[in-house]
Amino acid sequence: MTISDHLQELHGLPVFDFPDAESKAELPQAASVAWRIAVEAYESGEAWEEALARFLAAVDTTEVRALVVGAWSDVYDSPPDAVITALLDAKEQLPGLRAIFLGDITFEECEISWINQGLVTPLLDAFPELLEFGVRGGQELEFPAVRHDKLRSLTVEAGGLDAQVVRGIAASDLPALEHLDVWLGTSWYGANAEVSDLEPILTGVRLPRLRSLALRNSEIQDQIAVALSGAPVVPRLSTLDLSMGTLGDEGAEALLNGQPLTHLEKLDLHHHFLSEPMVQRLTKTFEATGVEIDLSEGQAAERDSEGREDRYTSVAE
Repeated sequence: MTISDHLQELHGLPVFDFPDAESKAELPQAASVAWRIAVEAYESGEAWEEALARFLAAVDTTEVRALVVGAWSDVYDSPPDAVITALLDAKEQLPGLRAIFLGDITFEECEISWINQGLVTPLLDAFPELLEFGVRGGQELEFPAVRHDKLRSLTVEAGGLDAQVVRGIAASDLPALEHLDVWLGTSWYGANAEVSDLEPILTGVRLPRLRSLALRNSEIQDQIAVALSGAPVVPRLSTLDLSMGTLGDEGAEALLNGQPLTHLEKLDLHHHFLSEPMVQRLTKTFEATGVEIDLSEGQAAERDSEGREDRYTSVAE
């Protein structure tokens, strides 16, 4: 799977593409949409921060609720330092901003594992009223531990996350967080986290309001499932998402034999490597208790020359 479409919604608002400088299109009310600001990913004639300046001059910035940062120039080769600086400089003009997504970039613009990132947490520090934050791309991504009292949703999408990033997310104090979605990725693209790096998330000590947990797109999906089978955070969840990774019968068996999951509203396991008998067991077990379970996109593992299974994550390059 590749990311072929831009975000359609953020913070409950439809995404609207802020037009280029030549456009005469009528703009919607500032509070009615999530504004996507982007330039050409390859040799753009306009810098992203110049597009932001046009935007700030064109709309009532006090009414802006959500911003989607699309491609910046040479995104495959340049981090978003200037983008982040421009947003920090504009913070006083955006008192109502409640959601930011950094890196809404499709594979045609730049493959996910080639998106250059950097230190993104200054945006959380600068916008203490932010409720939603998302970032796409793991290359050079930095996410040291932070505290944010208002953030309710955090999403980090990558083809491969460095363990230091995972540890930073896990060590963050986010007392209002309700939804956490982390794409761990594959070692082919830099993923090197271990289950032990997730321990603060699994205990839930710093996440007292967490209700939706996604630890997905991972090549260690079985190990994560085993850890979750007894993790203290699970009883408080309504949604558990282990999709898009390499989940096999070992991980599924742990989920079935571990602590009860019948309190969940949804268990998402789509894109998996489960045997048909295991799919039937899971279906029978969870449908009988009213839990919505997604077992779509079953994959057949390839085998190497020595007969070992070669599983793959849904999103890598």
